[in-house]
Amino acid sequence: MKGQMCWLPAQNNNTKIMLHLREYPYQPWRPYTSYSQYSAPDYPVPGGSKGWATYQKLREAGWTLVSTNCAYSNSECTTAASNKSQVI
Repeated sequence: MKGQMCWLPAQNNNTKIMLHLREYPYQPWRPYTSYSQYSAPDYPVPGGSKGWATYQKLREAGWTLVSTNCAYSNSECTTAASNKSQVI
């Protein structure tokens, strides 16, 4: 299984969101910057999304985007047909 990605509030700022990752569904979400082996340098765009370059890289590599609602849920958010995490 490839890892999971989710856009969650930044640790010190509830109004800004940034990409969070986890390699396995049982792990807690961590900012993408905690995973140097996966993160890509951010684009130099003022006000740009933190982690957008990493998101593009990992999406291409088969990682799954999980909705924010599913990220906060303790239950597995899956679709019956594909058994993949719900995508926003």
